[in-house]
Amino acid sequence: MEHVPKTKPLRHRAASLTATALAVTVFMALEAEPAAAQDTSGSGMNGMNGMQGQQSGHDMGQHDMPSMPGVKMPQQGGMKMESAFGEYPMTREGSGTSWQPDATPMEGVMLMKGDWMMMVHGFINGIYDKQSGPRGDDKTFTESMAMLMAQRPLGDGKLGLRAMLSLDPTMGKSGYPLLFETGETANGTTPLVDRQHPHDAFMELSASYSLPVGQDSAVYLYGGLPGEPALGPSAFMHRFSGMRNPEAPLTHHWLDSTHITFGVVTLGASKGPFKLEASSFNGREPDENRWDIETRKFDSWSTRLSYNPTTQWSMQVSYGDLKSPEQLEPDIRVRRTTASATYQADTSAGPWQTTLAWGQNYRSGPDVSERLPGWLLESTLVAYEKHTVFGRFEQVLNNELFQDGQPLAGEKFRIRKVSVGYIYDFAKTGKASWGIGGLVGIADAPSPLDPYYGKHPTSTMVFLQGRL
Repeated sequence: MEHVPKTKPLRHRAASLTATALAVTVFMALEAEPAAAQDTSGSGMNGMNGMQGQQSGHDMGQHDMPSMPGVKMPQQGGMKMESAFGEYPMTREGSGTSWQPDATPMEGVMLMKGDWMMMVHGFINGIYDKQSGPRGDDKTFTESMAMLMAQRPLGDGKLGLRAMLSLDPTMGKSGYPLLFETGETANGTTPLVDRQHPHDAFMELSASYSLPVGQDSAVYLYGGLPGEPALGPSAFMHRFSGMRNPEAPLTHHWLDSTHITFGVVTLGASKGPFKLEASSFNGREPDENRWDIETRKFDSWSTRLSYNPTTQWSMQVSYGDLKSPEQLEPDIRVRRTTASATYQADTSAGPWQTTLAWGQNYRSGPDVSERLPGWLLESTLVAYEKHTVFGRFEQVLNNELFQDGQPLAGEKFRIRKVSVGYIYDFAKTGKASWGIGGLVGIADAPSPLDPYYGKHPTSTMVFLQGRL
């Protein structure tokens, strides 16, 4: 069995680092000149859309920043924000170095201070969760994320910095109830089954540098501790099609579970609508200590090809070789293949994004060789700024629903689930929008699981959502 190096906890410094980051953010917000506050047509970390320079009572026209690299002034006034990773709009940015459609909307507060362009984004959900059946449970909890982005010209290129923090660890090490969800561990010895793990307090601490190499072309270097390798589509809490849905998808560990990786370096190159990138990283998923920063040698790699043929479409295919991703199965290797397509529509009612994604985990090790595929189709429409309608359909082949020694341990079960939800935005306080919402989901599983889950078990959530 592979020796698993102990992590190097930084728990005693976690609270002070978090407080320092928040204090710096507040200071910047107070001291910097507001550049713009985005409209409420969307949310996430994917960039700026439709910024026309008349926001927050400040005209960001051509007289404000006539020569700042990374900010292109259109002929009719206003400005077009460029990505920190290349010669394309910031709206194309997803989680890590992934892409979304250029037309993707987002929310956030933009700040300018000298050569620095900064953005602050965040959300918080207060949730009551009820899962039905013999293995169901209920819980009241909060999930949250605060994200800080900053970029500036440096030499002939652009320097980018990101910090993403969460208070999810406050929900407890066992996370929240979610039938048929598997992955990671609550205590270092028992796998999490029928529960979604909490995300770490430090979701991303990364830096990047990009350099133009020709018209519409650039190369970049990205590193994070933690960060996200070039594998899969944008993570579910960052893609517009899923970010307002507070329930994690069952396909999380088929598509985007590497979005928090404690140690990653990515080299990429973009040319017009294409981008090719490769990553080296620590393949182990986060352990049960959610407040620390973990260190472990780089032992895994991935590569991804992205293609945005129009402003409405974004597509990717990716492959990753993850050595020993699960703490409780150190001898198991996972080769993950993913493909996805995202379409962003601008309807008369508002923005509407849909994502179709497929992922397959090929697990191998001593006496293990199996392929486990998963599918996801999700969609979100924000209508007339106040009404959000979202839905998700998934199918996975899962063999982790029972532990060793239990009668059905290791057996594969095809699980299907459909869920729909609605949010009504009822108030605004400053730059924050507040909504109240609910969702209901129903699962379909093979009949041998009926004694454990009941027939067609359901998921229900009611929640209060705040978005910056």
